[in-house]
Amino acid sequence: MNSYITKLIQQGEHQTQDFKYCISDSKKIARSLVAFANTDGGRLLVGVKDNGRIAGVRSDEEYYMVESAAKIYSKPEIEFTTRQHLIDGKTVLEVIIEPSTEKPHFARDEEGKWWAYFRKDDENRMASKIMIEVWKRQKSKDGILINYSDAEKCLLDYLETNEKISVSKYSRIAHLSYRKAEQIIINFRSLEILKDVFGDNRIDYCINEEFDRDNWESHHKSG
Repeated sequence: MNSYITKLIQQGEHQTQDFKYCISDSKKIARSLVAFANTDGGRLLVGVKDNGRIAGVRSDEEYYMVESAAKIYSKPEIEFTTRQHLIDGKTVLEVIIEPSTEKPHFARDEEGKWWAYFRKDDENRMASKIMIEVWKRQKSKDGILINYSDAEKCLLDYLETNEKISVSKYSRIAHLSYRKAEQIIINFRSLEILKDVFGDNRIDYCINEEFDRDNWESHHKSG
């Protein structure tokens, strides 16, 4: 078991793993739980410093802090499992979160406001309006109705010869309001026609390489 946790720590923090030296605030932990649940799932290793050194935890107290983060400061509640690992007399608490089918999940901040987060590499980032709407639509049992007009065609045409596009760029080239451009991108992103392209402070969109435009258009027109 020691070798198991040691190998995990050696990986460092990444898309599906985060270290926490200790838990002093359930609200901050809720952000990590929410980010994992909204993305690819992951594990929290509590009692491990950012540099990988093991500090250990008071496992009962830490567990209840995690439980509060998952049940009180996360909405909807987040399911998690835990395991304790003893290394050199110190306890590391492993908190495991599966990718959720109930996303978007939101975490409550110090002012009582609820925010959605996602995981990108070793960071918890705040989710955009588009990302939240896509999660809601993908969870919904209602279908997504697309009116395939010149506006939608303009988007696909542009992305056939350009690497990516932002909502504001799309609204300009298609002569659409920002809100209309946003709705079309939400539709295409929900159907996985588009993919996210992550920058430092924004998200652009590109064509999903698995998307077959000719097949999709012929099916759409015939329908």
